[in-house]
Amino acid sequence: MLNAELLSDRLARASLQRRRDRETERQGRIFNDKMRTTGVDKEALDMQIKEKKKQEAAAKEEQNANDAKMLHNSKVAYILHSRQEKEKRAMKKAVDSYRHQYQQPWSQREYDLNDPERCRKTGVGDAQMMPPGLVGEDPDSKSRQQRQKEQLREWLIQQQSERAAGRHQQKLEEERYDQSRVEMASKALQLQSIEMERRKAAAIATKEYNLSMIEEKRRQKGEHNDKNNHEDSMNHLQGQLTGVDVEPTLSMVGVPGLCPSSDRRAPPEKPQQINQFQKYQIEEKKRMELEKKQEEEQHDRVRLDSARTALLIERQQARLNKQLRRHLDSTNVRLAETSKQQAPDIERGCIDDSFFSQFNTCSR
Repeated sequence: MLNAELLSDRLARASLQRRRDRETERQGRIFNDKMRTTGVDKEALDMQIKEKKKQEAAAKEEQNANDAKMLHNSKVAYILHSRQEKEKRAMKKAVDSYRHQYQQPWSQREYDLNDPERCRKTGVGDAQMMPPGLVGEDPDSKSRQQRQKEQLREWLIQQQSERAAGRHQQKLEEERYDQSRVEMASKALQLQSIEMERRKAAAIATKEYNLSMIEEKRRQKGEHNDKNNHEDSMNHLQGQLTGVDVEPTLSMVGVPGLCPSSDRRAPPEKPQQINQFQKYQIEEKKRMELEKKQEEEQHDRVRLDSARTALLIERQQARLNKQLRRHLDSTNVRLAETSKQQAPDIERGCIDDSFFSQFNTCSR
């Protein structure tokens, strides 16, 4: 009883096997590139092929018709050309025969108006001679060639003389130009010498004027000093007569450059105070010059330090910019590689057989 097989199971197994066979056959028919027709309108494709063949046949017939027409036109043109050439030859032949029959030399009255029958009277030997003056005979050829040679010689001589005259004229113009340039240079030298003399005279006059003014100032100063000396001597005598010792002080004498005074003479007494004051002025001036020089050196040092600091800051900024740029480039490259790795295979260009194996796994 266990080995017994039911009819329904056998029928189900046979039905399943038939479905599997049909599916296998269908897959073989669909997945075969040469025999596959699923999803394609075969009748439309056949109609398109027929239409294309008809169009090609029509185009070929039209091309053959055009070629035949062109060949026919060429033949017609050749026939017309040959016929035209034959007509020209026949017309020329008819004209020659007409001239031979009806236009003989003795019938041409323009040949010799005084003697129309001269051609009949002329013998055979004389008739073969060509009259002078016609084409092919030039009895004056030698004299004409001689005249042509003489004329050519005259032309050459004339051209040579014209060229020589042109060269002479150019040479004269160059000489005149050189002469004018020399004259202008000499005139410029003369003007320069006149200007130098004028400046020299003006300088001499200015110098003389300055010397005269200096002498005048010295003279006025000497007169003023004499006047002051006279007044001092009178005061001194007056003091001696009155019994009062007039002793000049520093305020009365007046130190130059410190306080003005009417008496500019050096005091007869106390020269040490004046020398000490002058030494003090000299030391003060030296001290001020030294302080000014030190201040300028300090400014120069500050300026150099500022320029050096600015240069160092600029170099440091350029170095930082370069480092930032290098870091940014490396980051961009790393991000590009990451995005390229994360992209699908079809975008990265890496497609193998496993990519195509995921399609058409089933006929449905």
